[in-house]
Amino acid sequence: MMQAEHTFENNTLTVQLTGHIDSANAAEWEQALDAARAKTSPAAVVLDCEKLTYISSAGLRVVLRTKKAVPDTSLINVAPEVYEIFEMTGFTEMMSVQKAYRVVSVEGCEVIGQGANGKVYRIDPDTIVKVYLNPDALPEIHRERELARTAFVLGVPTAIPYDVVRIAGGGYGSVFELLNATSFAKLLVSGQKPVEEVARMSVDLLHLIHGTRVKPELLPSAKEVALDWADFLQDHLPADQWQKLHELIAAVPEDDHMLHGDYHIKNVMLQNGESLLIDMDTLCHGHPIFELASMYNAYLGYTELDHQNVKDFLGIDYATAEEFWRLSLRMYLPDADEATLRAVEEKAMIVGYTRIMRRTIRRNGMATEMGRATIENAARHLAELLPRTDSLTF
Repeated sequence: MMQAEHTFENNTLTVQLTGHIDSANAAEWEQALDAARAKTSPAAVVLDCEKLTYISSAGLRVVLRTKKAVPDTSLINVAPEVYEIFEMTGFTEMMSVQKAYRVVSVEGCEVIGQGANGKVYRIDPDTIVKVYLNPDALPEIHRERELARTAFVLGVPTAIPYDVVRIAGGGYGSVFELLNATSFAKLLVSGQKPVEEVARMSVDLLHLIHGTRVKPELLPSAKEVALDWADFLQDHLPADQWQKLHELIAAVPEDDHMLHGDYHIKNVMLQNGESLLIDMDTLCHGHPIFELASMYNAYLGYTELDHQNVKDFLGIDYATAEEFWRLSLRMYLPDADEATLRAVEEKAMIVGYTRIMRRTIRRNGMATEMGRATIENAARHLAELLPRTDSLTF
């Protein structure tokens, strides 16, 4: 009788399927699977299809009967051509069927974007890949793809990932086709376009995003996220300051307009004259003050104590980052006078430094000199701004 190569660990039977499984050998495969199950009595069965090159209807019936015997049966490492068979026959709707992922190396590749959860690399002239920091990021990848589709359907220009890959050295990535695309950061660094023009393109896209309404249940609430940041600081701020901070954020009205959540010049590409978003895992909804806070941090907040940070992060010097932020804010609120613009900036700073302080503490910042300085600086700004701020809205 055929012996199927298998392992048994943590009450899970993993069986290697190989070659062709068709009417000529399906019965032998079924006997081998039954024998392995009888020997181990597993709670779950994983059919590893890495070496499976074809499966016929007879083989599919074997898989189906295996699932009937052990409901927790799944398939992994399924080659694209074999995956198509499972997809066409409805197996992908009945059970977990995971594609095999091709391996991509990003060693030596240009970093063209960076967000809270990963980095974006150009791997060839036509293709970019976002590499996720979390090594087990498959759920995040699938969620981001859904968020990108949501934005795209609503008319926000965004690149849609067309493939998921394994990254050489560990982790996963999403692949995008962006032929002849250049990040806004590179446009500035290379001098291809002046600061004012890039700021105008950036704000035009920002207005489009913020003018898009979404069903709140489809996207996270930026306000709820900011409240979590504030709640974290309850033991790290004087009671009156924390109370004021919490009340200010809680008082921001609910808003069903789309926010990007991590909007800066490395997360926007210019392709054939069109601006495209490339990093959608932070997509959310809420009042624009939360977006402006994120932007303030990207250009000024995170780099206030060490101007090299913005050079390392966005590729531009601190003076350019400051100019870009001021231009962006002025263009975003074209009818506002200087006093109003400063007031809005201070509102953004309150949310921004709340995030910086919480982030630094969570990353063990109290244990380093720079971390302590960052925390103290954020606390100083909050102490100055909170007493003279009555609302975060504008």
